[in-house]
Amino acid sequence: MGTPKKLVIGASGFLGSHVTRRLVATGADVRVMLRRSSSTKGIDDLAVERCYGDVFDDDALRAAMSGCDVVYYCVVDARMWLRDPAPLFRTNVEGLRHVLDAALAADLTKFVYTSTAGALAISDTGPVTEDDPHNWDQGGAYIRARVTGENLLLSYARDKGLPGVAMCISTTYGPGDWAPTPHGWLLALVAKGRFPFYFGYSSEVVGIEDAARAMLLAAERGRPGERYIISDKYMSVRELHSIAAAAVGRRPPRIGIPMAALLASARANDALACVLRRDLPFAYAGMRMAELMSPLDHGKAERELGWKPEPVEDSIRKAAVFFAARS
Repeated sequence: MGTPKKLVIGASGFLGSHVTRRLVATGADVRVMLRRSSSTKGIDDLAVERCYGDVFDDDALRAAMSGCDVVYYCVVDARMWLRDPAPLFRTNVEGLRHVLDAALAADLTKFVYTSTAGALAISDTGPVTEDDPHNWDQGGAYIRARVTGENLLLSYARDKGLPGVAMCISTTYGPGDWAPTPHGWLLALVAKGRFPFYFGYSSEVVGIEDAARAMLLAAERGRPGERYIISDKYMSVRELHSIAAAAVGRRPPRIGIPMAALLASARANDALACVLRRDLPFAYAGMRMAELMSPLDHGKAERELGWKPEPVEDSIRKAAVFFAARS
């Protein structure tokens, strides 16, 4: 019997493509599971085995996991602006349930699940840790779906013996954001000199390559049933956009938009979406989530996984160069 394969589900996405890339760099035998409609720009240069299907295709899931010892689950529907929340729960919870059931039947040593910093607590008294219980409900259907999904993963680990680990990853920046992500799209505008504004809030951020490295470390050292915060630092949008602009010789954004104005604009966005019967991306739930997010303590990942992030400023610069080259 040959060396077990590593399976990446959701390899076409920003994180999934970087997990795949890092696995290939380590010499691993890598299989990826994709939908046939997925753009694969992030992995087209890699020699990996491809299989096709979605998270509701039980036969495809079983076939994809055959001969694998580790599954990296990188599928996320992050469209928090959807007026109908059903797709968020369908993918992030029900789709995940299909994958977990297939994983139980496979001979896995680890199931590494992509969770989110949004599943963590908020606090105004100090940095949040993995032990702080989720304590807020103002993030809309997206956060409810992600919290439900993480709880599902942890219940499979606790009650059914799945060797699952939840990675609570903050906002990621770096090269190879082909889609791009919503926050990457905004940084791309800054890198191209088309966005003179900065928003009046801060958030936890981490380099995408560091997040991918953490996923691999979790497969080696993560304790089943545990959560790990994967983030570097709490940074203002103004500083973030200034770093990006400087990296490509652009003038930094100079017009600040306070949080109150952002929230009011987001409410107007949601009202217009209802009138037009269209999903518009600048949703109030997203702005409210940005306002509430707290500083995080990633010490557990350092202690247990041996993970130490590179300065996220380097990843922001790489992202700006990546976007500027595609203007």
